[in-house]
Amino acid sequence: MNDSKIAQVRLGAEGPLVGVQGLGCMGMSEFYGDTDEAAARETLEVALAEGVTLFDTADVYGRGANEEFLAPFVAAHRDEITLATKFAIERNDDPHYRAVRNDPAYIRRSVEGSLRRLGVDVIDLYYMHRRDPAVPLEESVGAMAELVQRGLVKHLGLSEVTGAELREAHAVHPIAALQSEWSLFSRDVERSAAGAAAELGVTLVPYSPLGRGFLTGAFTDAGKDLSENDFRRHQPRFTGDNARANAALLEPVHKIAAAHGASAAQVALGWVHQRADAHGLTVVPIPGTRKATRLRENLVATRLVLTEAELTELEPVAGRVAGDRYPDMSSTSTVRE
Repeated sequence: MNDSKIAQVRLGAEGPLVGVQGLGCMGMSEFYGDTDEAAARETLEVALAEGVTLFDTADVYGRGANEEFLAPFVAAHRDEITLATKFAIERNDDPHYRAVRNDPAYIRRSVEGSLRRLGVDVIDLYYMHRRDPAVPLEESVGAMAELVQRGLVKHLGLSEVTGAELREAHAVHPIAALQSEWSLFSRDVERSAAGAAAELGVTLVPYSPLGRGFLTGAFTDAGKDLSENDFRRHQPRFTGDNARANAALLEPVHKIAAAHGASAAQVALGWVHQRADAHGLTVVPIPGTRKATRLRENLVATRLVLTEAELTELEPVAGRVAGDRYPDMSSTSTVRE
């Protein structure tokens, strides 16, 4: 970018100031096919130089490998960045095994593991990655609040919760951030959580704001275009008839991009920033990328202004999307609305 660094906003009512766009680091270790470690490390440095300060990971990414990957970068820039990680999704040696754990004993064990892998004494923002309805929310958030009291965590976040769950958690301990999927293709968060976040002063941190790359036009059918070790090959929206139908929905995105001399990615991210304004929300999207060129492209979206007519043209896209976000939606907020 040729101008100054990106603007800053505050995470929650009392959290740190962070760049208005963050960086999702998951794909640097897993899920999106093979990665180039050197290029990923360069991207981290470029992000910070451009004003990105919120760096997002989780203990489940690479079964801890992503946290370990970030550790040298964190050590070199500890006072300049806001470090976010998550607990709740349990994995083991079975590559197909996933379980959601919110019990206090698991939370205490998880934070110790993340602190060790990241090489830090305190985590700036600690998320409950997914909600287990079998564990009372008061019990889970209470255990998270104890981590704050012990000085192991500074601020708390939740992911994929409903508006009612966000309010209930916030009554136990202030919640700084809500991380949920939000994009032109995925607007479940608007059902109740976005309104609750605006009411409570909770910052919304949209993950997959580029529809896992589909909104950029980088691929049109995951089953044909992406490598065998790319998890998008198993997501209902991105293969076969669904992929063909959804690719056709991108016509207005490309049209608007051409009118602005912008990319489809910039339009999709610009929509998220401006849609947040309409909800009275503070928002910090965390598009993931392993390439410095893509990172710089994404940051331009923080200054892109779409007209009211363009926003209206994009409005119906999500309602026409074919296929669920995940093969199994049981751990998302949608099933609990």
